Amino acid sequence: MDSHGQYEQRVVWAVVGTDIGPLLLAATGDGLVNVVFHATDTVRERALERLAARLGTEPVEAPGSPLLAEATHQMRAYFAGERHAFELPLDWSLISGFNRQVLRELASAVPYGTVVGYGDLAGRVGQPGAAQAVGAAMGANPLPVVVPCHRVVESDGGIGGFGGGLETKRKLLALEGVLPEPLF
Repeated sequence: MDSHGQYEQRVVWAVVGTDIGPLLLAATGDGLVNVVFHATDTVRERALERLAARLGTEPVEAPGSPLLAEATHQMRAYFAGERHAFELPLDWSLISGFNRQVLRELASAVPYGTVVGYGDLAGRVGQPGAAQAVGAAMGANPLPVVVPCHRVVESDGGIGGFGGGLETKRKLLALEGVLPEPLF
């Protein structure tokens, strides 16, 4: 408890090395709250500052915390091709409204090795004309990889955009067998 008798939210973080570069994983008592691509020192510091501002507490490095240890284990198994679904509690507090609805649908209904179009996903949440809004929701996804926004593609077969960069999206889709492995 803090000095006012309120329970403080604890935010813990760790960096895990992956085939797509270092990922910052952050968690609260409710679950994994943030995954950040390309977690170099500069990116990591900016991400931790944003988390502190959004969640009202300074994140603490704690790779041994049970949730982060399990998230790290599952992430490594995913990149080794041994895990096709994440089984982690998620803290959805960094996303709300339509974006949260879209991301929850994506997480629960678009399995490993499959893709869905932006428009199709919009239709699944009852907003068939909202393909662009789905794109915005993907860009706002605080939990990429775990909530698989890389599985959302353009209806004409194009790969679409990706906050982690198109090469990262290609690598994730290749890992899941959706695209051929890059030649180089």
